[in-house]
Amino acid sequence: MGYLELLRARHAARLLAGTLIGRLPYATAALAIVLFTRAEGGSYALAGVLASLYGLATAVGQPLLGRLVDLYGQPRVMLPAALASAVSMGLLALYGTEPAAPAAAAILLGGLTTPPLEGGLRALWPSVLSRPDQVQRAYALDAVAQEVMFAAGPLLLMLLVSRWSEAAALLVVNAVGVLGALWVVASRPSRRWRSAPRTAHWLGALRSAGLLVLLGCFFFVGVALGVISVAAVAYAEDRGDELISSWLLSALAAGALLGGLGYGARQWPGAPEPRLRLLVAALAAGYLPLALAPEQVVLMTLLAGLSGVFLAPALACAFVVIDRHAPRGTVTEAFSWLVTTFGVGSAAGTGVVGPVLEAAGPPGGFAVAGAAGAVAAGVLAVARRPLAVPPGVSLAVAASAPVSLPVAGPPEPPPPGK
Repeated sequence: MGYLELLRARHAARLLAGTLIGRLPYATAALAIVLFTRAEGGSYALAGVLASLYGLATAVGQPLLGRLVDLYGQPRVMLPAALASAVSMGLLALYGTEPAAPAAAAILLGGLTTPPLEGGLRALWPSVLSRPDQVQRAYALDAVAQEVMFAAGPLLLMLLVSRWSEAAALLVVNAVGVLGALWVVASRPSRRWRSAPRTAHWLGALRSAGLLVLLGCFFFVGVALGVISVAAVAYAEDRGDELISSWLLSALAAGALLGGLGYGARQWPGAPEPRLRLLVAALAAGYLPLALAPEQVVLMTLLAGLSGVFLAPALACAFVVIDRHAPRGTVTEAFSWLVTTFGVGSAAGTGVVGPVLEAAGPPGGFAVAGAAGAVAAGVLAVARRPLAVPPGVSLAVAASAPVSLPVAGPPEPPPPGK
């Protein structure tokens, strides 16, 4: 009933759905670029470089655009960014990958201008929902929905490729992304949202010590997930069936989905910072058994599912903590930094694990994921002072009250009949 109540809240379902649709290009970009490059006759090496360029550009662009959103509002930044990103990727689809330099430029611009819809949605929740427990539940549902998008997005892309072509799929996905962004920024909460007044500082959200600790933690969570994605492929190859890797990753996503739904279904007493330490520690513990890499695929799939159970809850709790520790007027930028750090960590994990797999096989690769998870938990365990209750938040309301609620204008009138 908690989720139904949440989705019945005015604008909530629209904002969640619009954000997911608007993020479809981001969720499918790496695969779409690889498929398109190969269809154009490019090598896997070129495809990998171009996909990496997109990831790097997005990592740079998200916090920068998030800062602009905090300064100028959502519609004035997100819609132009979505259009610029879609046009850039459309030019790539129309002109191909030869010569490579213009293709790389189009991909860089497309990544840099990917709108920070994820951070924007999390900044909107406190102004849309009336109670702190609803905001926490929305963060959990948000984390679960992202898992669904990153699982369903590639399937939709492959369907478009099979029906039309790689170029057509690239065009359609990015056009749909613009429609999703438009649906969000045309909503009343997005149009009326204003960040709290901020103190000018070149570091922006990064001047918060608590936020830096969180970013350090979730960089290593990203490393663990990047390692697992590659180690799962190696495990499948050792057993002569490439589909096994998709089973393992799907099981991890399913575990995250169930864990997120369960976490958001109840209210949690106490401040979120100590709870986050426990959740990340449990997440790290879930990665450790993967290093056993048992021969039985069913058992390995079960271990993969268990390893994902605490992922969405940890993310949902981290969203609350970020909202509490972000400097006033920087909430969208702060959320965008988490997206960036998570993505950079994942990319680092995929790069680091290769030599380990060559030397020690899948058990060694999964052990690296366990080590990364342990470091993530260690960061939170060691850096307790920066993640204490933020100044200005009393212990009586420390359980859930955000530190810096955005200014959303006067409250809306109730719907007719209410």
